Amino acid sequence: MVPENQTQFTAFILLLFSEKPNQEAPLFGLFLSMYLITMIRNLLIMLAISSDSHLHTPMYFLISNLSFVDTCLVTSTVPRMLVSFRTQNKAIPYADCLTQIFFFTLFAGLDHFLLSGMAFDHFVAICHPLHYAVMMSSWFCGLLVILSWTIAFLVAILFSLLVTLLSFCTNQQIQHFFCDLPEIMKISCSDTLINYILMYLVSVLLGVNPVMGIVYYYIQICFSIIKIPSAQGKYKAFFTCGSRLCVVSLFYRTVLGVYLTSAFTNSSLKSTVVSAIYAMITPMLIPFIYTLRNKDIKGGLWRIISRKISQLCGDSF
Repeated sequence: MVPENQTQFTAFILLLFSEKPNQEAPLFGLFLSMYLITMIRNLLIMLAISSDSHLHTPMYFLISNLSFVDTCLVTSTVPRMLVSFRTQNKAIPYADCLTQIFFFTLFAGLDHFLLSGMAFDHFVAICHPLHYAVMMSSWFCGLLVILSWTIAFLVAILFSLLVTLLSFCTNQQIQHFFCDLPEIMKISCSDTLINYILMYLVSVLLGVNPVMGIVYYYIQICFSIIKIPSAQGKYKAFFTCGSRLCVVSLFYRTVLGVYLTSAFTNSSLKSTVVSAIYAMITPMLIPFIYTLRNKDIKGGLWRIISRKISQLCGDSF
């Protein structure tokens, strides 16, 4: 169903960081730098994993998918915000807003499911190493990714449809830097109770079980690590476990922060800043933490560079 007064307006107004208009130029530079770092880092990770046969394992398969999803997540919001900063045109067409909601929801959901899959991979590798090849087969990993895409796609469709059920009166201004479903529902002149119920119900149903699974996996991992007799083995396992726990903590703390600031604060700036951390900083840091001190990734990149140098040297002679 199309909004009742769709003939009266064709676009929303994204206010961006409206409480700090004098800082838009520094913010443009900051967000552009973060976007470029995220893109380059994730593309290098995907290139290293896809090009090096040594990295064709379940863990790196999931990491490459996570890098791809994070690249798409930041691309769904940041480029348009940067253009708005430079042109001072903060209008976003209704159709573009729906598209942004769809893709942001899709890739944010995929982040959630892939982190759960990676926690399971880590759990199997530490707690059931003898069964790892069977439990984490290429068939199972492919099925896991396909299932994640399917569920995230259906949720994204549902959240986009929730917007089409709303009508809008005179207020077209969204206190955000992208089209976020809760912020859009705030400015609607429709009764949004059913929309809120559906949104939070789906979020809880699809969020609680994976989170509980992650908690269970890492508790079992910690118990298994304690039983390792070698001090060096314990250190290596705890380092890997700690880096992954940092990723999970960073992701879910920012998700929780987005929901809490949206629900319990009247400050549009606080809500926008927390959402910016979730939409930009988290995708930038997650691949870095996962590949921190990772000799396999560095080795894969070095082999690619070495091959390119050899080809160039061979062509020059």
